[in-house]
Amino acid sequence: MNDTIDALRDLASQLGGVVSGALDAAALRGWSDDEVMAVMDAAAALCRRAEAVIVEAAGEVQNRSDSPVAAERMTTRFGCRNAREFVQRVTRVSGRTAGDYVRAGVAAAPTLSVLTGEVLPARYPAIRAALVDGAVGVDAVVAVAQTLDAATIDSHEARLAADAELAAAARGGGAGGGGLPSADELRLQAQVWAAYLDPDGAEPRDEAAQRKRGVTLGRCRNGLVPLRGDLLPDVAAQLKRAIDAIVHPCAGRVQFADADHDGAEGGEAEFPPDPRTYAQKNHDALATIVTVAARSGELPTIGGAAPTLVVSVRADDLATGEGVGHIDGIEEPVPMSVVRHVGCNGGIYRTTLARNGRIERVEVIDRVFNAHQRRAITLRDGGCIIPGCDVPAAWCEIHHVHEHARGGPTSTDNGVLLCWHHHRTLDTNGWHILMRGGIPEVRGPSWWDPAGTWRSTTKSPTRIRDQFLALRR
Repeated sequence: MNDTIDALRDLASQLGGVVSGALDAAALRGWSDDEVMAVMDAAAALCRRAEAVIVEAAGEVQNRSDSPVAAERMTTRFGCRNAREFVQRVTRVSGRTAGDYVRAGVAAAPTLSVLTGEVLPARYPAIRAALVDGAVGVDAVVAVAQTLDAATIDSHEARLAADAELAAAARGGGAGGGGLPSADELRLQAQVWAAYLDPDGAEPRDEAAQRKRGVTLGRCRNGLVPLRGDLLPDVAAQLKRAIDAIVHPCAGRVQFADADHDGAEGGEAEFPPDPRTYAQKNHDALATIVTVAARSGELPTIGGAAPTLVVSVRADDLATGEGVGHIDGIEEPVPMSVVRHVGCNGGIYRTTLARNGRIERVEVIDRVFNAHQRRAITLRDGGCIIPGCDVPAAWCEIHHVHEHARGGPTSTDNGVLLCWHHHRTLDTNGWHILMRGGIPEVRGPSWWDPAGTWRSTTKSPTRIRDQFLALRR
C-alpha cells in the first residue's frame, strides 16, 4: 500500500473524530453565527481538496478504460460498463455526481498519448491548478469545461486564455474582481467567454434546437396525463414569465374589511400556508394560462367555435352530485368535482336523448359571466378572494357562489374571483364562501380559524382606500 493511500485513510480517521465531536449532542447549537459559518467554510475547503483527488482518480480510470479491446479496460476488470459506473460504485454517490467526477477528470486530469504513451497536460491546466489548490470543486470544473467544450473555439491559445481567466476569477481575481464566485456564477462567466470566442455558435445550436423541439401529451393513467418535451429558450422564458406572474405576482395582501352587519368581523389574521409543492404551483399556473388563453378569443377556432373543454355527464348525476363525467379526448372518467369546476366557467348544453339514443332536444343554458360583469367583479374583489393567495384578477376564474345548477344566477351578486387552484379544490380545501348584501365573505378551515369567523375580504385598492378613509373619519 502506498503512502498517499495511507495518509488519506489517516486523515479520514482523524476527520471522523472531529465530525463526531462537532455533531454529538448537537454541539453546533451553542456556537455563534460566525462559528457556524466558519465551520461550514472549513468543511467545504476539505471537500474541495477531497474532490480534487477523486477527480484525478476518475480521470485515470477513464484513461485506463479507453482501450478498444474490452478485456484491456480497467472498468471491465471490475465488472463495470464504464468509468461513470465504476466511480459510482466506489464512491457511493449518485450516477449524476459520478458522471461529473468523470467529466471533471477528463477536463482537468493529465492524459496519455495513445501513440507515444507520453503524459500530456490537462485540457484545462489553469482550472486544474485551481482544483489542486482547493480554490474550486468538481461543480466548478464541470461548469467551465462543459461550457467551453460546447463552443467551437478553433484556437488552442484562445481556449487556454479563457481557462486562465476563469481560474483567476475562481480565486477572486480576473477581469471582474468580484470576489469568490460560486460554481453557477463561474458558469455564467464561462458562457460569456464562450460567446466571445464563438460568436457564430448560437446559430447552429438554434438550428439543432429547432429540429429537436417538441411537446407530447401521454395517455391518462391514474388521473394524471404525462407531459414531456423540449422548449426553445424563448418559449421557455415566456412560459416562465407567465408562471412567475401567477405564482409570484407581488400582489397586495388580502384585506379583511370591517363589517357593518351581524355575523362578520373585521381585523387582521395570519394567512394560511400554501401546502402545494413548487411543481404543483407550476402545474396550477399552467392550468390558469391555458384557461385564460382559451377564453381570450384569440386562438384559432375548432369547427367554428373557440377551443372549449367539453365534459359530458348525465343530468341526474349532475343534480345528485354522484357518478362521473367524461372529458373529450381523455380516456379516464373524472369526478363530479371536476365536472362542477368546468361547468362553473362555461355554458351547459342540455341534450335529451330518446331510449334508442336519438337526439330529441338541445337546450343551451348560458352561465358565463360577460365582460362587463367580470370588470365589475374585478373592481370589487381585486384578485382571488382566498386570504393569502396572490393570484391577480386577470388570471382568476369567476365562481358561482350559489351553484347555477341549484338555481344560482349569473350575476355580480353571485360571482367571486378565485384562482384555478382554489376554484378546483373548493369542495375539499376547507374554505367556504357566501354572499352577504352583494359582498363576498370567506370562512377558513378550522385548523386556520377555529372560531369559524366569516370575513368580508377584498384586494381591490379602491375598496381598501375607501375603508381606510372611512376609518380616518
